[in-house]
Amino acid sequence: MRYMENARGLLKAAAIEDNIYLDKKPVREAFGTAYLAILEAINEALIKKGLTRKELPKSVDGYLAAIKKHLSVTKTGKLVREFDRLYETLHIAGYYRGLITQTPIVNEAMKEADAFIEKILP
Repeated sequence: MRYMENARGLLKAAAIEDNIYLDKKPVREAFGTAYLAILEAINEALIKKGLTRKELPKSVDGYLAAIKKHLSVTKTGKLVREFDRLYETLHIAGYYRGLITQTPIVNEAMKEADAFIEKILP
């Protein structure tokens, strides 16, 4: 959760005008930090399931497979889809490409990241 607090701190310091962040840099950094929070939460959940640090995933595909194998409580793939959507939103669109600057969308993405973390680390 410390990572999520750091992400929110980056956003608080960013200037907003007409529901748009004026500078993409802190927004991109916040998205990157939120994505790291999700990865760290997954790592912690996998360690609680008995995996060693060496066995933790090293790629997005690895995380998807680990979530499916170790963390999904049902076979519907809902948790996998949520992670994939957060990967696309936070890491690709928000951090890597810097496409998201509207405050309502940024706020919603942060809420979804919190909700995902709370699901895997109750």
